Amino acid sequence: MKAAPTPRPKALLAWSSGKDSAWSLHLLRQRNEVEVVGLLTTINEAFDRVAMHAVRRELVEAQSRAAGLPLWPVPIPWPCSNEIYEQRMAEAVARAKAQGITRMAFGDLFLEDIRAYRIEKLKGTGIEPLFPVWGTKADTPKLAREMLAAGLRAILTCVDPKQCDPRFAGRVFEPQLLADLPPSVDPCGENGEFHTFCYAGPMFSAPIAVKTGESVHRDGFQFADVLPA
Repeated sequence: MKAAPTPRPKALLAWSSGKDSAWSLHLLRQRNEVEVVGLLTTINEAFDRVAMHAVRRELVEAQSRAAGLPLWPVPIPWPCSNEIYEQRMAEAVARAKAQGITRMAFGDLFLEDIRAYRIEKLKGTGIEPLFPVWGTKADTPKLAREMLAAGLRAILTCVDPKQCDPRFAGRVFEPQLLADLPPSVDPCGENGEFHTFCYAGPMFSAPIAVKTGESVHRDGFQFADVLPA
């Protein structure tokens, strides 16, 4: 009698709405070592948008439908202290553990301090961190090209004017954008140069119809609003 296959560990994916978390989902599904069961997203309660990326909740909900996965929203106040952020995340981790989830994946690329922080915060929780796109700074030019070649497309929703021309806000993450970025800017924006909203790619059942709205300067960053088309 053939033995039943061992069930794969259940995983949550930290979902920023951007290209790196979207690509993480694609890789996790390709590797088939874990079963991704939800997208964990911090939502700014004051604006009902994804923290930092400033993407509207309705668009993240559209992503979750296109990915075929439930959204796990983690509401955080604005402004939000690190203490409150960590408390809300710890509550989400405890809920995940109670539901038999034993892995949490992150779309970090090469920042060692961020990786160390994730590992430290999950220590002793019974949930193991995964970093499916982890590599080195030298890997990101190739990684960006791989994403685009696979059909991933995203819009730059937030730009740090101290690192990148604010006019990049609202542009599409595509080959021409990579060509236009100055050499000092990481092609994937891993140093916080820019953040994105992913609207198409192999992780979705269909592209999400969107359009760009107004671009505003707020709190030291340039934000481009993304709207349902």
